[in-house]
Amino acid sequence: MSTKNALIVRGGWDGHQPVETTDSFIPYLEENGYTVRVDDSTAVYADADYLDSVAVIVQVNTMNTIDNDELRGLIAAVRAGTGLVGWHGGIADSYRNSADYLHLIGGQFAHHPIKAPPAELPGDGTDCFIDYVVNIVPEQSDHPIVRGIPDFTLTTEQYWVLSDGYNDVLATTTLPARDFDAWNRPVTCPAVWTRQWGDGRIVVSTAGHQLAIVNNPNVRTIIERGILWASR
Repeated sequence: MSTKNALIVRGGWDGHQPVETTDSFIPYLEENGYTVRVDDSTAVYADADYLDSVAVIVQVNTMNTIDNDELRGLIAAVRAGTGLVGWHGGIADSYRNSADYLHLIGGQFAHHPIKAPPAELPGDGTDCFIDYVVNIVPEQSDHPIVRGIPDFTLTTEQYWVLSDGYNDVLATTTLPARDFDAWNRPVTCPAVWTRQWGDGRIVVSTAGHQLAIVNNPNVRTIIERGILWASR
């Protein structure tokens, strides 16, 4: 099996378990012929010579910042063919200071609804854990990332994502409008999407709050297939 380079970039808010979740994919990457490098800083994105050799980047880096030269390096690498894959806030809420990053990814976390009226919330860290359905887009059911995966239910944060029409949406989720919500009609948002950027492929799964969600068989299958599909 030929050797390919995979880069894991992780950090940001510890509540998303960036170490635990990314560590769980290292054996899969190695079994599929990747040499894995792990960085806890975005500084690696400024190393153009190294990124030229990277087949796929797995990023889990929530609510962090990125320097301009690092972001330019990341964008250049994707445009040249390096794949970029991530989940939840680790890719959809990474660098709020950068419009160029949002343009690259095609979706930005905006909200995750609370599960009950504010006065009834337990305040135990599960206030935004909701039972919700991930719906596979029927027209995309043969896509290699979601083929054979049925609609499935999760109990976790349900992401309201601001996105654009350039994404190829593979799965959606619909946020209901409840009596205590500020919005007055259901809102459907992408839950899994891909995005072609230059020669590079991007894959985003909004599910993946913590290791327990990443370990859901459907979520893990989507991420694993996404890594292989996006890889240069």
